[in-house]
Amino acid sequence: MAAEDLPSEFDVVILGTGLAESVVAAAFSRVGQRVLHLDRQSYYAGNWASFTFNGLLTWLEQNHEESKQEEVPDWSKLLEEGEELIYLSNSDWASISNLQVFCFTSEEDEEQEEVSNPEPPVNGTEAETSEAESAGVKEEETKEIPEEPTNRDEEKQTPQMEGEEPETDRPSPSAEYSQSEPAKKKISYAKLVKEGRRFNIDLVSKFMYSRGLLVDLLIKSNVSRYAEFKNVTRILTYRHGKVEQVPCSRADVFASRQLSMVEKRKLMRFLTSCVEETEDQQAYSGQPYLEFLRSQKLGDNLEHFLLHSIAMVTEDASTEEGLASTRHFLHCLGRYGNTPFLFPVYGLGEIPQCFCRMCAVFGGIYCLRHSANCLVVDKDTNRCTAVIDSRGQRISCSYFVAEEGYIGADRKKVATPTRFLSRAVLITDASILPSDSEQQVSLVTIPPIAAGRPAVRMVELCSSTMTCMPGTYLVHLTCQSVGSAYEDLWPVVTKMFRTPESHDQDSPSVLWCLFFNMADGSGLEVEGHDLPSNVYLCSGPDGALGHDRAIKQAESVFQKILPEEDFCPPAPNPEDIIYDGEGNTGDEDKNEEKDGEEEKDGGQEEKNRGQEEVLEEQGLLTEE
Repeated sequence: MAAEDLPSEFDVVILGTGLAESVVAAAFSRVGQRVLHLDRQSYYAGNWASFTFNGLLTWLEQNHEESKQEEVPDWSKLLEEGEELIYLSNSDWASISNLQVFCFTSEEDEEQEEVSNPEPPVNGTEAETSEAESAGVKEEETKEIPEEPTNRDEEKQTPQMEGEEPETDRPSPSAEYSQSEPAKKKISYAKLVKEGRRFNIDLVSKFMYSRGLLVDLLIKSNVSRYAEFKNVTRILTYRHGKVEQVPCSRADVFASRQLSMVEKRKLMRFLTSCVEETEDQQAYSGQPYLEFLRSQKLGDNLEHFLLHSIAMVTEDASTEEGLASTRHFLHCLGRYGNTPFLFPVYGLGEIPQCFCRMCAVFGGIYCLRHSANCLVVDKDTNRCTAVIDSRGQRISCSYFVAEEGYIGADRKKVATPTRFLSRAVLITDASILPSDSEQQVSLVTIPPIAAGRPAVRMVELCSSTMTCMPGTYLVHLTCQSVGSAYEDLWPVVTKMFRTPESHDQDSPSVLWCLFFNMADGSGLEVEGHDLPSNVYLCSGPDGALGHDRAIKQAESVFQKILPEEDFCPPAPNPEDIIYDGEGNTGDEDKNEEKDGEEEKDGGQEEKNRGQEEVLEEQGLLTEE
């Protein structure tokens, strides 16, 4: 929508299109609130976004170019008596840092790429390439193919989810690629650029727990109809220098060749005992979960699987935390497959866009490349009464919701250091654990490879997820930052993949990789800001595997503002919507056809039943 056309008054103005903000926007719009949703970027989802390969290269350029703070005009002339301004931050690039890009594949097909590029790095010293050099090189490379927007509605199949629960496998994307054979020769960088539209690269790497808050909300709100999902097919772990499959379901346990019959029985007995709290568990309250596992005499194999791949906690995690994570894992098993996880086709960046779509359907107004520069605050009530956008328009609002990055550091009551996540994105030519099927979606847990190193979570995506081109795999690595992303994750990459520094010919080759640090959203202190009483904050992505934190945050903001309203009630199916006048006309026609001898009471009863059916179809009346 053009900025000149923006109305001057809304119930809620929301700044940022991350997951939490998008869920909040959908919830408000669904219950009839007037919502204005702004984002200063040209794409949806903020740090939750997904990019095509070419779009990611453009994002790298913008990250380098937009590091400078822009001057904000003085909007004090728009104030009325008794009002003051709170200026917002006009740059969010502090949330991304330490970007380093490497290309380890050849520059073939030069007739398709006229600009000559530097030779691929041949040793670890090339890792010290500066941000400026990396961004500059990619700037030239991306001139041939324009940036693609993250919204891939034109490429999508017809949404499949119109029932209560999302289906996990849609045959169309899988069928398209299941018959494709892997490339016989090494894929060139020119090929990656040419096929850039086939990639959908997430800035944040997560899965959806099948019984987690996000999946429950997608089902409840009917937003699941806007997306497609695939099962995560296997859970792997890195142990003793090799990758092994983790048996987590009953079928996997008894089919496993890694475990002896005694170990299989011990594992099943332990998992069964975890469902309910026992005296043995209470005896280890407050003690490390690893100590509790050792007390069960399970053996090294099972201890490793349970600690790192099922509970997915660190060695110093408490028994309560470990058992809670184990129970959650078991609770999610079997709903859609042999693992507890789902992944959205086209990448995680689709989920915020699905909620934005729901908001727009119910009247929400969206404006990208547009922001709010400052808040107008009433001094007497300490409430935000309006915002002033980047074009100087004053827009009145009752509530204001923003992503934390839009609030300046000067508004924090206590200056706390920002925690960071280390992220790596790899494009490889083969799976980390080859199998009969090439279309595997894998979660790999990697314990600390040395003292002082963080545990690493790896996600490997195949081409049927529509996140990479056939013949390649997209690999995401995530851990809590100790140093820069390169320092934290490069040792893991060299151990598990073939690079110029490693000589293992059996490992998959890394064709291209990106390292960067991202601010950890779990460090947000909602109450730790000096802000008006009707201003609410949401945080960016955290380091957890699931999405529970963002959904809880969105629901908390909604309930604080509208405590009497239902959070994201079901949206009616398009074919069930009854427009004004249709229902009444039908009733009148029926009444005219009624026999004149019918009793009055009987006619009234029929009319009441018809009204209930209308309400039921509109989702406004539900049966117990």
